[in-house]
Amino acid sequence: MLDATLDRLAATPAGPPGVSVLIQRGERREYRRRGVGDLARDTPPGVHDHVRIASVSKAFSGAVALALVDRGELELRDTVGELLPGLLPRARRVTLRQALHHTGGLPDYIRDERFIARLQADPTAYMSPRRLVRFVRDEPLRFRPGSRYEYSDTDNIVVALMAEAATGVSYERLLARHVYRPVGLRATSLPRSVRMPRPFMRGYEVAPGLPAEDVTRAINPALAWASGGIVSTASDVNYFFRAYAGGDLFGARERRAQRRFRPGSSSPPGPGRNAAGLGIFRYSTGCGTVYGHTGSFPGYRLFAASSADGRRSVAFFVNAQIVPGQGSAAVSNQIRAAQAAAVCHALR
Repeated sequence: MLDATLDRLAATPAGPPGVSVLIQRGERREYRRRGVGDLARDTPPGVHDHVRIASVSKAFSGAVALALVDRGELELRDTVGELLPGLLPRARRVTLRQALHHTGGLPDYIRDERFIARLQADPTAYMSPRRLVRFVRDEPLRFRPGSRYEYSDTDNIVVALMAEAATGVSYERLLARHVYRPVGLRATSLPRSVRMPRPFMRGYEVAPGLPAEDVTRAINPALAWASGGIVSTASDVNYFFRAYAGGDLFGARERRAQRRFRPGSSSPPGPGRNAAGLGIFRYSTGCGTVYGHTGSFPGYRLFAASSADGRRSVAFFVNAQIVPGQGSAAVSNQIRAAQAAAVCHALR
């Protein structure tokens, strides 16, 4: 079933140039690939190719925050006003828990007209995380904190800034201390420029009837920072979610808090029925349930997840940002169906 689904996706004219899927069951790893990771060189994708993992990065900031809560350096009830005084005056009562849950009502900076203008003027420029948040400093909250769910990229920028404020340690060092070293990740980083470590899977913009355009270096990932700026590989992302969803990075109390789910979709939506936890999503499919995150960035769409025990996992990457509202809706649905088939293969 999975192979046939991937074959159909690879044969779709408006589909992504390449597909990279890593599935692990216990100690057994299976890697499937279709198409090409680099059109100019006609080379296939590889399990160790670096990609921009986009909003999958939000799970990493969730891991850091919950690890600090486990160690008593942060509390889920800590507020933006307490840890980041003056940064977002209207959000001073928003808690770490609400930011992780996308229930704080923080306006999304990537939709702000001034941010969009700066991005269009120089998409490769660097802006600090605090500068990103300041684009929405004076905007009202979208709703009363805790009253409903709304996905916002501002949330995870704030989460990482709260972690820095509580510890006095940079977010990059916190990632190394609480994620990279414990899991054994050696090919994951949070860059400040458009450079990509080699080898890498190139990202493309695709449109019917037009040649694919290489957009790998079109936008500085630092403009998404903790919300979407990490570069990693299918192998590293797979190991991360096995540890993160499997509960290896923090204690049982934090895991229970993480898994208080409410209706809410990741962006783009993942396979099956989506529900939002703290820095993680539950994907309930016809074959069973996995826990993970999705992401999209110019040139890439991703999905990665694991079973609750960390034993069965999926890392699914394509090198085109084909998502609802951008690109072919039919191909977007095909990608989601292929993700569901990968979950079924992992859980069978």
